[in-house]
Amino acid sequence: MPETAVDDSKQEEIMSDQVLAVALLGAGGKMGCRVIEHLKGHAGYRLACVETAEAGIARLREQGMTAVACAEAMGDADVVILALPDRILGKVAAQIVPQVKPGCLLMTLDPAAAHAGELPRREDISYFVSHPCHPSVFDHFESTQERDDFFGGTHARQAIVCALMQGPEAHYELGERVARDIYAPVTRAHRITVEQMAILEPAMAETVGICLMMALREALEEAVRRGVPRAAAEDFMFGHAKVELGIAFGRVSFPFSDGAKLIAEYGRGRLLQPDWKLLFEPESVKEQVERIVKG
Repeated sequence: MPETAVDDSKQEEIMSDQVLAVALLGAGGKMGCRVIEHLKGHAGYRLACVETAEAGIARLREQGMTAVACAEAMGDADVVILALPDRILGKVAAQIVPQVKPGCLLMTLDPAAAHAGELPRREDISYFVSHPCHPSVFDHFESTQERDDFFGGTHARQAIVCALMQGPEAHYELGERVARDIYAPVTRAHRITVEQMAILEPAMAETVGICLMMALREALEEAVRRGVPRAAAEDFMFGHAKVELGIAFGRVSFPFSDGAKLIAEYGRGRLLQPDWKLLFEPESVKEQVERIVKG
């Protein structure tokens, strides 16, 4: 989708110090509730929550919020956040994009639908994509609350990635501002493209990352199945995971032992396909996001 211009006067109006009208779709879902935790009561936002599922509406009530009709929320929204599952995001976007005012910024919290071409064309609005990096495994945590915040955005700090898919430069600044608020506490924001974000997720973090993480879990379970006490297997796995991550990513000054390197190469030949990096080729990344949005 090409970058297009949005009326400068509308752009300046949105970028002013005025309170932003934000429409949050999927407000009662997991990500929607996280967004609400950060934006409700925030002096810079006037939040309208859109939710249709009964369970989601009940969760909104628990947070002291009330669901509003979609048309009502869209009418004057400066920013629309699509906190929706990838498989329905495109269908919902097709319904609401014609309703938003010119100069509106539509924001997705994941690159899959955007990279798969699910966002409808409209030249007088902007599209922005952002996603959390989550708290780093190498961070030093000052409290158990930070340590136990695996997702981030509650107690533990994290970086984020941001991409302006379409719209004026000022809308990148606006999108990053909103992203920093909904993922806070944020250490830094990396500006990348939507295509690069799709390389990071799903390709790197999910297609490869989750696959390998679950292989480690299966390896632990196999050790337990073969008679190793679970507590011993967990202590051994978690301790080795820390030191091996440190060595593999150059965070420590010492290397793997010669024996460890030898047997790791043996394992690599048994576990990995020789052409596994083809997963990062553009056509493969596109196939991956299409699989996600199609469910």
